[in-house]
Amino acid sequence: MADHQEASVTLPSDPASVAAARRYVADVLGEWGLSEGTEAADSIRLIVSELATNSVQHTFGQSPTFTVEIRLEREEWLRIGVTDSHPRWPKRLPAAVQQDNGRGMVIIRWLAAEAGGRLSVSPTEDGGKTVWIALPWTATAAGAPARTATGC
Repeated sequence: MADHQEASVTLPSDPASVAAARRYVADVLGEWGLSEGTEAADSIRLIVSELATNSVQHTFGQSPTFTVEIRLEREEWLRIGVTDSHPRWPKRLPAAVQQDNGRGMVIIRWLAAEAGGRLSVSPTEDGGKTVWIALPWTATAAGAPARTATGC
């Protein structure tokens, strides 16, 4: 595998694009060796869903598209970024506001931290932003089967 691999897709800022982003990332990571059905694959799918959903829902129609970037650096770090052209950066909402929605960034931060990764936001040249997740890429994470729920 090369020291650095990249892939990206630009999609319309539409709710149907969230599933397309999730499928695209799963397909690319499968090509890079991440098996479907692993805990890492499940977490990444959820992260992509939440990032894409945030981009679609919170740009208020002011970003006609969003771009999903995937980078695998030296088989050590996987970076996933979702870019839109809206200037508003994600914010943590107070618990009272989070009754029916607003938990996306909490979920993303928790999944990243649990995997030993981190979340960051960077500005784009056009005044928008990219929300990045960086996750360690290890043979153990790539090959471990997903945990299944058991019990009553």
